[in-house]
Amino acid sequence: MTQTPPLSGVIPYIGLNGRAAEASAFWTRAFGATEVARMPSEDPDRLIHLQMEINGGGLMASDMSDPASPYVPPQGFHLQIVVDDADAWWARALEAGCEVSVPLQTMFWGDRWGMVVDPFGLLWAVDEPAAGEA
Repeated sequence: MTQTPPLSGVIPYIGLNGRAAEASAFWTRAFGATEVARMPSEDPDRLIHLQMEINGGGLMASDMSDPASPYVPPQGFHLQIVVDDADAWWARALEAGCEVSVPLQTMFWGDRWGMVVDPFGLLWAVDEPAAGEA
């Protein structure tokens, strides 16, 4: 396994039930992600660990789950990407295969914001802060 410096902050760790390698390739196309680390399992179709960097933040995923608890698709949260050009990020996500959940628009708080869902059931919000905000 490649040695990498620890990331700071809160890093989501997503269970993907046999689709982590596919997710890595998709997130690279859709969100410009970079794979930082990959740890295969004895099963060539599953990863024990996947670490990605997306827009300066981190995301981890795995195909492995606790045998005592069955796989449940991700729910109850979304991943938000704060960007300087929401239209460009939005177009890339749709071109890669994301589907629109909430159309990209200027919201009542001033940000340009919308939400897509990826093929793995994850919701991604694309947020361009209003001018003068960060």
